[in-house]
Amino acid sequence: MNGSFKIGHLSGIPIYLHWTFLLVIPLFAWIIGSQILPTTEMIADLFGIEITMTLFAGGIAPYIMGAAVSLGLFAGVLVHELAHSIVARSKGIKINSITLLIFGGVASMEEELPDPKVELPMALAGPLTSGAIGFLCWVVAYAAAVMAEGGQMSPEIAGVAIFFFGYLALLNIILFLFNLLPAFPMDGGRVLRAWLAQKMPLHQATQIAADVGRGFAVIFGIFGFFVLNPILLLIAFFIYIGANQEATMVRYNFLLQDVTVGDVMTAPVQTVRPDTPVPEVMKMMYETKHLGFPVADRNGLVGMITLGDIHTAPEIDREAMQVRDLMVKNVVTLAPSAPLAEALKIMSRTGIGRIPVKQDEELVGIVTRSDIMTTLEIKEA
Repeated sequence: MNGSFKIGHLSGIPIYLHWTFLLVIPLFAWIIGSQILPTTEMIADLFGIEITMTLFAGGIAPYIMGAAVSLGLFAGVLVHELAHSIVARSKGIKINSITLLIFGGVASMEEELPDPKVELPMALAGPLTSGAIGFLCWVVAYAAAVMAEGGQMSPEIAGVAIFFFGYLALLNIILFLFNLLPAFPMDGGRVLRAWLAQKMPLHQATQIAADVGRGFAVIFGIFGFFVLNPILLLIAFFIYIGANQEATMVRYNFLLQDVTVGDVMTAPVQTVRPDTPVPEVMKMMYETKHLGFPVADRNGLVGMITLGDIHTAPEIDREAMQVRDLMVKNVVTLAPSAPLAEALKIMSRTGIGRIPVKQDEELVGIVTRSDIMTTLEIKEA
């Protein structure tokens, strides 16, 4: 995911931090620290125990406590996503990475059309893990209170433990309940889709789950607007967009499930040489209405040149440039037998608009985004 950097591995899965994560920790630290007194009173009332605030009541201590709670929360989010990933991997799904974002975590998985029998336990694993973390933190908070009463722990240290673990217990239980809402593409929405998919085709189940998710997004948005809560507004936005994107992708995969790249590719394909002048390529684009060409020489395919590549060079310099100066050398290719849905997935992930097709190292055609969109229009007719 763009804007992310790797921080390590867990269970063989790469873990990334998105740059937005670096914004949310100080924000949460400030929110928690500035409300330390009412929050402590709330936790004390909720647990029915007394909390000594001596060690985190003044100076920068409330904000240090806020940062610690924030990091604890996101450690729980990481374990939540890891639970999804471990269950998915046990079902044979490849896990590419886990990325921590401003609103939680995202596990990147290699999966085309989800199997309801796999998606149901995988979707439930995350919320149940958050619930278990919340319960364990609750137990630790109570244990600290008991130890303080028995003189086995000082009231000041116990106060820190009760606040920290009590707050994490509350947050993880909220995370457990919130994730079980049937607001697709959240976990509860995926549980709903998996249940519906046992009674109807997957693309229909996805559409219903997405409609329910969009309904929740509208409710969150309206409520967030009236209470002036920007977090709820952003959550509503991401749920609405996520539901639309996933429903569209599942529908596309369903429509293209029996179509291969070879069925729609353009062949034979027009190529250019590495030493072709750039102005000549631009003239070819104008005449053929093609915005990109594979670059080939005696050794076969060596690159790809597109109008976007040409635009990276100043107009005044293009007259003296050749294709080799601007072409992309590491070209993604597919075989004619590859599913057309795979081509769409690659284009969506990388932003490219055309993929050369090779058979036994020989260039035999090219498939473009326009080819795929035309096929989808025909399939939907």
